[in-house]
Amino acid sequence: MTLYVDKREALEPFVNHETDALQGKPRSLMRDAMRRFRSNKAAMLSLAVLLLIVLAAVIGPWLIPFDYETPDWAAFRAPPSFETGHYFGTDQNGRDLLARTLYGTRVSLLVALIATSVSVVVGILYGATAGFLGGRIDAAMMRFVDVMYALPYILFVILLMVIFGRNVYLLFAAIGLLEWLTMARIVRGQTLSLKEREFVEAARASGVSSFAIIRRHIVPNLVGPVVIFATLTIPEIIATESFLSYLGFGVQEPLTSLGTLISEGADTLEIMPWLLLFPGGVLVSLLLSLAFIGDGLRDAFDPKDR
Repeated sequence: MTLYVDKREALEPFVNHETDALQGKPRSLMRDAMRRFRSNKAAMLSLAVLLLIVLAAVIGPWLIPFDYETPDWAAFRAPPSFETGHYFGTDQNGRDLLARTLYGTRVSLLVALIATSVSVVVGILYGATAGFLGGRIDAAMMRFVDVMYALPYILFVILLMVIFGRNVYLLFAAIGLLEWLTMARIVRGQTLSLKEREFVEAARASGVSSFAIIRRHIVPNLVGPVVIFATLTIPEIIATESFLSYLGFGVQEPLTSLGTLISEGADTLEIMPWLLLFPGGVLVSLLLSLAFIGDGLRDAFDPKDR
């Protein structure tokens, strides 16, 4: 009986492949990657935690009786309590910490989403163009990337905030327009290997333009590395925004973010520890879940590196 079970397990990948073919569902890189990702328990648990945090940030503020900026005059510096309805307590101004944490998580996620989108779009276009054209154009484009790398990252963002004002939309753009550098290098390296493949040579021989080859053949084959790096970039952007807000250059009142809440909580840690513990716990959970998801995607899209 044991031998029979082992044979079935050994033949299971081929049986699944045959079943998929009979059902008209050909195996693809994406389907295989998603199957491997679903088998990663740590990544799936992290995905559930991330979805829970996102749902709480989006829906939560509508379900609690307090908002993020209106003080409760009867509960200044109140500790967490179920009786008063302030489950995370209140800050020194009587504002509900749960509402502020949920809204701050929403802002931090919005910064990460917009900045990552800008980083991915600019990095793909720049890196794919440089890698495909090659020669002097590639050398000049990558030297510009090296020059940008030489600039102090945080200092550059701070200078933009000082010159143009503390605008939250400028913060989104500033972080995104500096995070594309590593993405461009990764995409360029992948493009250098892809442009020597047979399907690219065939497209070039048939008279397809360089832009069309990049759009139709190069970019679609970059999905794996781009998804992995984008997932790993999101926690870095959230941490950067939190650091800038901690320094006072990020999101400003009446808006709030996890970094702003942590900055406020650090100043009152000894007398009101809940102001730091709850936002800090949410930030750590968010960063850890994103890191595990990125690690799971890396193993799923490139299992040879495990």
